Amino acid sequence: MTRSGATHPDRIPGYDSGILAHLPELLNEPLFWLGHLYSCVQSEEAEELLFGADYDAAEDFHRHVSGRADWPTFTVPVTAGRLHIVYRNLDEDAGTDYLLHHPDWDRAELLARDDGHAMGPGLSWPELTAAADNGLTGGSTTDPHSRLLLLLPAFGDAALPAGANGRLAAALRARTAVEDAEQLAAALLEGQGPCGPAYWTTNRDGRRTNDGSYSFRNPTNGFALSADRLARVTTALAP
Repeated sequence: MTRSGATHPDRIPGYDSGILAHLPELLNEPLFWLGHLYSCVQSEEAEELLFGADYDAAEDFHRHVSGRADWPTFTVPVTAGRLHIVYRNLDEDAGTDYLLHHPDWDRAELLARDDGHAMGPGLSWPELTAAADNGLTGGSTTDPHSRLLLLLPAFGDAALPAGANGRLAAALRARTAVEDAEQLAAALLEGQGPCGPAYWTTNRDGRRTNDGSYSFRNPTNGFALSADRLARVTTALAP
């Protein structure tokens, strides 16, 4: 056991990490979400809508989370495997990693990285909402609002459905104390996180890929996942 009663989840295969700490109780703290969603803010207006009068309190809370000796970790089960959201608490290289793993794989796949050198997007809107809504147990929470917000910084999609704003606003109302959830949702979906929106396509062989310049799921990037790994990511995340 770690402090605050946190338990250590299994290590994530192929991922070099510190001590991973399962901390689902953080998801019940409105201030946690303000820091978690900060990278999705791309304008002064959005920043004001997110933090309001809670900026100092949110900064203190985030400093507490990022200053832990262990690495707060959350999991979201998907169609075939699990998404891991890991707070990488390194002094000189802090950030949040979004990984996907299946028990049959020898290593987890890094889908997105939220830090000073952000990489992504790693999830399309249909993949994001499917992970949020699947109701599968065995993760940090079954709450669809918490899951949506947990994964939001890894998302980027230029083709959003008409109900996207309302869906995100509902999650913000449920898990945060922001004053204008609808306006904030609109601002967050306009900027779409540290890597911005991307166009997604399905190749002839069924691989779901995008055109993001910093995405591991863009096969034209020199650092992209190989074709077979892109295929297994698509299968695992299938809505």
